[in-house]
Amino acid sequence: MSNVWAKTKHELREALPPAIFFWVTFHIVLLDRALMLKEYGLRLSSMAGATVGALIVAKVVLVADMLPIVNRFPEKPLIYNVVWKTGIYVVASMVLHYLEHLLPLWWRLKDLAAANELLWSEIVWPHFWAVQLWLLVLIFIYCTARELIRVIGRDQVKKIMFGAPTSVPTRTKA
Repeated sequence: MSNVWAKTKHELREALPPAIFFWVTFHIVLLDRALMLKEYGLRLSSMAGATVGALIVAKVVLVADMLPIVNRFPEKPLIYNVVWKTGIYVVASMVLHYLEHLLPLWWRLKDLAAANELLWSEIVWPHFWAVQLWLLVLIFIYCTARELIRVIGRDQVKKIMFGAPTSVPTRTKA
């Protein structure tokens, strides 16, 4: 039983940073969408959906990171892996974002082709692309941070971010 608990604890500890990051990210996107659509009152269902989406994406990121194709450029400069992973995650987010709009229509119409056709005719493309641009920037930041943490090390990053301040160089008066 302790092995199961240790494995569960490890998985939760690994999932926590991306879950927190994507929770914040999805709520920023939700707020942005609400402002674009003049829906200034955020509904609890929207916030719950953003939270569930963040948890799903965090787990997808962890599973994707185990695939050999995701970490393709470990010997190259960090920007290669950052751009590669950003591309993968942005494409995945685009598919998920599209499905987020498609599934309720499919559920209502009971016909995938009709739901897709209706979505293509009714989706507000500038809003769709605005959300995707937000996600592109935020996912790029996430991938950059993850790669830096991978290279520097989690403990060193904790020390840099939350440890005692390093000595500040004194300024000389001119």
